[in-house]
Amino acid sequence: MSYGNLPKIIDPRKLAERGIRLTGQSSVEKMPNFASSLCKHDDPITVDLQFDLDELRIRTISGNAFGKVHMTCQRCLEPVEVDVQAEFNLAIAFNEEKAKQLPRYYDSLIVEDEEIELLQIVEEELILSLPIVPYHADCSVQTSFGDEDMTEESVIEKTNPFSVLAQLKAGKK
Repeated sequence: MSYGNLPKIIDPRKLAERGIRLTGQSSVEKMPNFASSLCKHDDPITVDLQFDLDELRIRTISGNAFGKVHMTCQRCLEPVEVDVQAEFNLAIAFNEEKAKQLPRYYDSLIVEDEEIELLQIVEEELILSLPIVPYHADCSVQTSFGDEDMTEESVIEKTNPFSVLAQLKAGKK
């Protein structure tokens, strides 16, 4: 087991053969694609990955990555803290052909070269866990319609704009 700084480059096939577990933290600034969705880039992400062989002798990566990151609230445009968590259940394949033959309960990770960047795998999964529209649960900014405290009763009480036409039509009879 390794705890602390995560290695930048790994050989997932060798790690799976040895049954290695990697645990550590990384800053989101080391994941540029993920960081581009955030307003603060120094938040830590905790990673816990187990490399192993399953009962079919398929090399696998399982585990998770989680943390609290800051995104821009889409209501007030202030930073909002968001919990992110990515679950990993990957099977290592050498090419597309091998990936198609993997059991359906695995997501495939195609590793054509011997070594890959660890944080790139983590980054892709974390991007998928981000909310589409981040916002504060108690954000009290007015909506674009200006009717933030509009209730169902106030909608019913509004006059019908076509009521004048109804009166004109009634007057012609």
